[in-house]
Amino acid sequence: MLRYILSRLIDTVPTVLMVLTMVFIAMRVLPGDPAIAALGDLATADQLAEFRERMGLNEPMLTQYLTFVWNMLTLDFGQSLMNGRDVSGLIAYNLPYTIELTLSSVFLGVIVGVPFGVWAATNPNKAPDSAMRGYSLIGYAVPDFYLGALLLITFSLNLGWFPINGGGDGFADRLYHLVLPAITLAFIKSAFLGRLTRTAVLEVMGRDYVRTARAKGAREKRVIYRHGLRNALLPLTTGLGLSTLSALSGSVAVELVFNRPGLGQLLISAIAERDYAVIQAGITVFALFVVAINLLMDLAYVLIDPRIRVK
Repeated sequence: MLRYILSRLIDTVPTVLMVLTMVFIAMRVLPGDPAIAALGDLATADQLAEFRERMGLNEPMLTQYLTFVWNMLTLDFGQSLMNGRDVSGLIAYNLPYTIELTLSSVFLGVIVGVPFGVWAATNPNKAPDSAMRGYSLIGYAVPDFYLGALLLITFSLNLGWFPINGGGDGFADRLYHLVLPAITLAFIKSAFLGRLTRTAVLEVMGRDYVRTARAKGAREKRVIYRHGLRNALLPLTTGLGLSTLSALSGSVAVELVFNRPGLGQLLISAIAERDYAVIQAGITVFALFVVAINLLMDLAYVLIDPRIRVK
């Protein structure tokens, strides 16, 4: 097991380097001059030259790349070009809001979607199955920003049950501000996970070992959860990982709709201001989370099915 974990960790190194390389290139090919973006069109030539010297923009491209990679790996994101604030501090402040939104939406999606999918799979071509298919169709069709706007208008502006914007202060207040954004993302995740669970469990329930368990007189609930759902965990693990990645990317739009802090809100503001230091830090953090989630998925496969490690 330890050798497998180490091999998977080593495999992530080229991926991380590739991501960092793409971020570095993207920042250099974007139109515009970072010095002019930071200092404005009225800056003098001496001021622009001093800024480029201070930010290392006059260094050879290879030197800039190696410095960039080292700084990103050591989480030294530099300073914002717009306000001079420490980018690491900005990331540290906004990151927990994005993480809590992502995890809460996936959690709600699991506790709603998986039981719904099992219910549909154990009642094929009946009312629960039709309801599941209709629910998943709506979940796939409705964009998260549109659903978020509907919930915001209905429950915040019209009914006044939830706050209109912000992330809250303190545990209870943050949960209060989290309800509508989490439900927005969870609706889509639950539709996806419900449909995936239905398909996976329905396929497993037709296997010989399930029929054998029933022939031996095993209780139906035991057959469903021990022999059905348990053997459908591999595709569900993939779906859970994809849902987490989708929630992470979807948090950008949801944070904008609900005007709550987060990496998405920070990144969009940085793009509007052409703050290259914040942009490359935000993209790098998002990319590293994607790599980490994929690594956790690979490790979860081994825990569920040890034969994967042997192969």
